[in-house]
Amino acid sequence: MSKTRWILKGAAAVLFFLLVAGTATLLLWNWLMPDLFGVPQIDFWQALGLLVLSKILFGWKGGPGKPSWKEHWRSRLAAMTPEERERCKARMRQRFCSHTSGNS
Repeated sequence: MSKTRWILKGAAAVLFFLLVAGTATLLLWNWLMPDLFGVPQIDFWQALGLLVLSKILFGWKGGPGKPSWKEHWRSRLAAMTPEERERCKARMRQRFCSHTSGNS
């Protein structure tokens, strides 16, 4: 697949995520917040702004000091013996790659 096609697919995925996340935020806010706290309803662009603000304030990894899932699994794998690591990888392949033809 060409580089341009990958870029277009990535841009489409980002736009789709923003559309879904913005709409979910909009619907949840307008459903809950006015009744619970008496705040006004918001529009789609304000919902996107809330998402961006929450990521600025709380970070992209789930909060200050909380490791990302990649860091979490790296530290877990680093603490395992080579045998434990291979058993773990085999279990993951069995659980998540069982639909493939066995090419691993």
